[in-house]
Amino acid sequence: MLKVYGIKGSRAARTLWMCRELGISFDQVPVNFADPASKTAEFLALNPSGKIPVIDDGEVSLSESMAINIYLAKKHSSPLMPKDLAGEARVLQWSFWVVTEMEKPLLQALFQRMKPPADAAAAQYFRERNPLNPEVERVALEALEKPLTYLNSHLATREYLLGNEFSLADLNVASVLGWLIPARVDLTNKPYVQQWLGRCLGRPAARG
Repeated sequence: MLKVYGIKGSRAARTLWMCRELGISFDQVPVNFADPASKTAEFLALNPSGKIPVIDDGEVSLSESMAINIYLAKKHSSPLMPKDLAGEARVLQWSFWVVTEMEKPLLQALFQRMKPPADAAAAQYFRERNPLNPEVERVALEALEKPLTYLNSHLATREYLLGNEFSLADLNVASVLGWLIPARVDLTNKPYVQQWLGRCLGRPAARG
């Protein structure tokens, strides 16, 4: 059976969402980035970087959430992955776009604005690595404005990124932009992004 290493509150959420969309059986191994289990020889044999997510699919082990999702969609002939070359390229285009244009500043904004874990030791660990800094928050939010404006314009004439049907492009992008909610990024002036994100995150597979 497919094994997915990672926890919901990490990039592994993207792969867990993909598995639920596919309706396939899988075994989730709840490893997080700070877990000693991610430094074991067994885990490092799957992913030498020691990061999550990573999958073990028999003869195939694979890391990087976007690559994993594309692999799973193609392996299982999911209708979420277009069959034509141009459509597949657009899935790749949006997947690359969101991780290069939006993921870093969005994470910076999130880490500045989110509440630390309830556990005192975990909260200290979190804040030591993400000290509060108003300038970091300002720069991050400023960096999000241009790509969000572009996305809002793109979605003004379509329900989803590739047209009127949900696709892997939407899953991969929404799995990143879902962080806009805990980061409390105001989308009032980005109504098409707000509506699209609600449609994506409202899917049963997204909710888990």
